[in-house]
Amino acid sequence: MHPDEHTARVQLAACYRVFDLLGWTEMIYNHITLRLPASVSGERKEFLINPFGLHYSEVTASNLVKINLKGEVLDGSTHPVNPAGFTVHAAIHDALPDAHCVMHTHTTTGLAVACTEAGLAQNNFYSAQLHDMVAYHDFEGITVHAEETPRLLANMGTKPLLILRNHGLLAHGPTLALTFVRLWTLQRACDIQVAQAGLGRAITLSPEVAAKTTYDSFQFDAQFGAGQDVLDALIRRVDKIDASYKL
Repeated sequence: MHPDEHTARVQLAACYRVFDLLGWTEMIYNHITLRLPASVSGERKEFLINPFGLHYSEVTASNLVKINLKGEVLDGSTHPVNPAGFTVHAAIHDALPDAHCVMHTHTTTGLAVACTEAGLAQNNFYSAQLHDMVAYHDFEGITVHAEETPRLLANMGTKPLLILRNHGLLAHGPTLALTFVRLWTLQRACDIQVAQAGLGRAITLSPEVAAKTTYDSFQFDAQFGAGQDVLDALIRRVDKIDASYKL
């Protein structure tokens, strides 16, 4: 195995364990995918995905499945791949050159916000860091039909975060760490929004304040590894509990 593929496998497996640590799991469902670097696959678009049937706590570097954009297994794995994960993730990896990582969740508060007509509210510290970064796609059923993906991609445009209405949250980015910190910020914004909803009318933030907050947040984040420091800290927590993901 190419050393860069091994590194990618360990990083992705660690991220699955981080999701488990945070409670971002949905039994055996949902996905984090990571496109392999050109040093491994050249111009071919190949990516790693979780083996369908395993809980996130069971994902390891060696049991991740390597597939291409057609969903064909490339590493001899005997594990199946969930069509719902392959269909959307492959379309995003294929269409967006910088979408090296794609994450999708069905967290309770993320899905709750996705079910609201207004969507994400611009009324808290975390949503203010996502000014003009969130797109929306209407629910069309379980995402196993390739004919939906052009509409999903058109609705997403170039925005790195997508709220799948009545469904959940999705993020993509050029690195696993940056994708994670973007999704974490969106998730945190949803947590606060749901908690606040029962307390009365919220204080809405102006677009100008939100734009400034987003700019300042990105300047700060860039100084600390674009999410890598955050992810590394969480992986250290995982290592203290169970480092078997490295196998």
